[in-house]
Amino acid sequence: MAIENGEWIMHGLPWDDPYRIRSWEELIHWVDEVGFLPLFKNEIQGFSAEEHTSDQFWWSGDPQQDPWEWRQLIARSGLVAYGKFFDRKAGFISKAWFPHFANWRRDGYDFDSRWDEELASRRQKRIMDQFLSQPEQYSFQLKRLAGFGKDGEKNFEGTVTDLQMSGYLLIRDFRQRRNKKGQPYGWPISVYATPEALWGYEHISSAYAAPPAQSRQLVYEQVRRNFPSATEAALHRVLGWDR
Repeated sequence: MAIENGEWIMHGLPWDDPYRIRSWEELIHWVDEVGFLPLFKNEIQGFSAEEHTSDQFWWSGDPQQDPWEWRQLIARSGLVAYGKFFDRKAGFISKAWFPHFANWRRDGYDFDSRWDEELASRRQKRIMDQFLSQPEQYSFQLKRLAGFGKDGEKNFEGTVTDLQMSGYLLIRDFRQRRNKKGQPYGWPISVYATPEALWGYEHISSAYAAPPAQSRQLVYEQVRRNFPSATEAALHRVLGWDR
């Protein structure tokens, strides 16, 4: 996705291209194959969902054709992880590869250990504490419970993004609010959860025996294997992680 002559331009495949991804289920299968996939085009050629879908139906609201709608269905499925994992931008990570991603980004620390070592901020702690009693949190609910707002903590969105980049949170679903009668209304809102709530602590921690630097190298090699144009510098920028 880019701005050209003042207009948003999507870079996708022709409608009749045999390699075009045609459904959210196909997109999940491809994420499982490649391991890591940003949602939008970046400087690594082909390394995005955008470049392998049609540009005709983005933001159309059609769940059968619109990749923007697909991201909601994919997050809800729980088959792959969705969140802001790539240079603070959205994308997908397969279940098989998430443990190495978490080991690298967490630098070997569960969140409690990171807090004990004074490596996490107070804002991050206030957010993560909300998942001790409730495995999923609407974004507006999480913001209120964690004490963010006009007279409270600042930079809620930035803090939640940092926690996704660090491998501690993901977007589990998009749901509408419900009124007092239980009826849905408004736009779908992000629902956050921990990876452990989605796939279990044993799976998420399964790469902890490896040094975080080794996990990072395995992630880089996996992306480069599937997207050969990826240079070391481009990988560093697109994967985007300088703690």
